[in-house]
Amino acid sequence: MKKRFLLAGLLTLSLGASAQNTALNGPLRVSDNKRYLVQSDGKPFFYLGDTAWELFHRLSRDEADRYLKRRAEQGFTVIQAVALAELDGLNTPNAHGEKPLADNDPTKPNEAYFQHVDYVIDQAAKYGLVIGLLPTWGDKLFKNNWGKGPEVFNAANARTYGRFIGSRYKNRPNIIWILGGDRNPRDGSQDVAVWRAMAEGIQEGVGGPDRALMSYHPQPNGTEGGSARWFHDDAWLDFNMHQNGHCRNTPAYDHIAVSYNRQPTKPTMDAEPIYEDHPVCFNAKDLGTSNAHDVRQYAYLNLFSGAHGHTYGCHDVWQMFAPGREPINGPHMPWFEALELPAANQMQFVRRLMTARPLLDRVPDQSLVVENNLPPAERIQATRGRDYAFVYSTAGRPFTVNPGKISGQTVTATWFDPRTGKTQSAGTFANREPQRFTPPAQGYGRDWVLILDDAARSYAMP
Repeated sequence: MKKRFLLAGLLTLSLGASAQNTALNGPLRVSDNKRYLVQSDGKPFFYLGDTAWELFHRLSRDEADRYLKRRAEQGFTVIQAVALAELDGLNTPNAHGEKPLADNDPTKPNEAYFQHVDYVIDQAAKYGLVIGLLPTWGDKLFKNNWGKGPEVFNAANARTYGRFIGSRYKNRPNIIWILGGDRNPRDGSQDVAVWRAMAEGIQEGVGGPDRALMSYHPQPNGTEGGSARWFHDDAWLDFNMHQNGHCRNTPAYDHIAVSYNRQPTKPTMDAEPIYEDHPVCFNAKDLGTSNAHDVRQYAYLNLFSGAHGHTYGCHDVWQMFAPGREPINGPHMPWFEALELPAANQMQFVRRLMTARPLLDRVPDQSLVVENNLPPAERIQATRGRDYAFVYSTAGRPFTVNPGKISGQTVTATWFDPRTGKTQSAGTFANREPQRFTPPAQGYGRDWVLILDDAARSYAMP
């Protein structure tokens, strides 16, 4: 198995080099049409995230550098990591022997611990990576029956801690702030007030509400709109996040649509889909573990249904599992081997496709295809700009494209292989009558994207 992953890494080195991030023109902000993120110069920013929840807590500086370098080579743009981490992050020291708080008091941060956080954030910037920074995991507010806690936050100290961490990183242009940390606010509790206080503290710390791009990471809540359920009308919430629960064939596109259609308009995304090599629905005995196709399926379905970006995750990587560390839910390999799992290397093809055409005018449009309401396992999902369209066939099922949805009297068609990033011609046709397309291969794991372009345009292939 080790040899197989080593070969996969070697085969993708040249691809990774071409996908490596260039310098970020930050700080980031929401686009003028309120659907996407852009850099400070207005150029689109494609959010391709990885969940590295334990990055600050479990990895040494050398290990963190190894991780960040490889993810940058693989084309990732955002690393989601937690300052007060999930896995006993308050009482188990980090890799350099430091705990984050004195006496578990959010108003008493440990300077040595946060110097390590400083280092990792700055190393990420050197690789062109943004840190999706969670000030705390949610169990420090609401432990529930599966967190370690302890619960240390209230509205007063959350604001103080938010002001501290906001001020500390106010001059780092590679920060996206993410509150929540895998928790839904409890009905009838002070949870919403505490998160709002932390958000306000961050805004005070960075020097104003326009200087903190912020979201909220919830647990799964289906068609309630992810973070939109509690915070959509809050001015500090710049874009919505969802989580799908690590199960197969969840109609996450419907969940995305709820927040996509909310007013006022805000970008939306799935910030925790099914992880690669994760027990499906936390039930490996009966359902097995997730594979690359499971991961790709959510990426393309979510993006084509209106998400501005997407987060990948790996079960072995989020917890930075290694020999001698407490395993959570049965990881299969150390994090540094899991970096080369197939879907991790295939995410660069997602980014390559989504950035190969104008991004900011892209909209979801199921009217493009006749077969527009199939279940997740065989879903056909469509998105388009003014002069191009993408259609994803989850299992290679044939479909019919309706005419006149993009510009051009003639349309060129190209098949894009999500497994390899390779393309092949699918012909040219008149843009005035329905056209039937049959992907090059059909069945489970044989997903395809059809690229449609106005023939008068000279777009390059991804």
